[in-house]
Amino acid sequence: MTQGITYRPPRPEELADCALVWHASVNDYMARLGHPLPPPVLEPAMRLGEHLLATDPGHFRVALKSAPGGRRERIVGFGIGLQREHVWFLSQLYVLPEEQHRGIGRALLSLVLPSAPEAGADGAADDMADGTKIARRPGVLATCTDSAQPISNALYGKLGIVARLPVFNLVGRPSSPSVLPTLPEGIEAIALEPPELVSHRNPAAPGKAELRQTIDAIDRDVLGYAHQSDHDFLRVQGRTGFLYRTSTGEPLGYGYSSQVGRFGPVALLDETLMAPVIGHLMRSIEPRGATSVWVPGANDRAMVAMLRAGLRIEGFPAMFCWTRPFAAFERYMPASLALL
Repeated sequence: MTQGITYRPPRPEELADCALVWHASVNDYMARLGHPLPPPVLEPAMRLGEHLLATDPGHFRVALKSAPGGRRERIVGFGIGLQREHVWFLSQLYVLPEEQHRGIGRALLSLVLPSAPEAGADGAADDMADGTKIARRPGVLATCTDSAQPISNALYGKLGIVARLPVFNLVGRPSSPSVLPTLPEGIEAIALEPPELVSHRNPAAPGKAELRQTIDAIDRDVLGYAHQSDHDFLRVQGRTGFLYRTSTGEPLGYGYSSQVGRFGPVALLDETLMAPVIGHLMRSIEPRGATSVWVPGANDRAMVAMLRAGLRIEGFPAMFCWTRPFAAFERYMPASLALL
């Protein structure tokens, strides 16, 4: 560990300091690329930090630098990993620009990595909270990183977390959502609201337990793992979701959007429904400003649909990195680069 630096889990009141480290770090390299960030809006980053600290306290560490004269230590870096079943995902790893190149990032990464990826014996199964049994699979290490960060990408690559798939940020106001197809006949969209509200409007809507099992099954098919706590977080934070299913109740996938323009996640069992689902989300939820969505390069149907609707590609792509394949990204769009 680097001299004069200590590492520990964060305190809740320190999440604002972590958000400031994030802004300073990202703004530093974006300014060198000619794209400085606007003044920081810390609340979204702090809410995400609260969520990840609650769900993954063992994978959240801050780096503190001692101050002369007995003054309070200050946070100079932080790292957050999240464990979802057999997949560990590095959500964030940032160090203040003036403290970089001292090994702090490498130390933080070593502290938030799992001690060993889940291995399991062939044929072994894990019992989920809802009683479902799923086959235990070898563990995966993954992250999403900016393509303009060669030093970080090399650090992850040494661990086998290799950059494999570009992901593009599309932004703008949908100027032509009408060019997108509507949902095919026989497919319905069920709002992912509190069950008592959904049931009041639609007695045929699934109950809470059934809904969670359905979403978990979709996620395990598309992402390889379930992450119900993240769905709960997104819905609390104002994203509106829909479950798509046939008229006979067969699930086909889900999708989210919001009035503040945050789009995703979208996960579909049938990739041919990507454009109709995007069209439904755009027509159902009109954002107050611009829409922002991250589209994996493998999801060509989503890319075409978004561009036809009037969004544009913004900036340089990020990169999904992993030790081994774990998700069908041609049928998925993430909530953000920090929360798959």
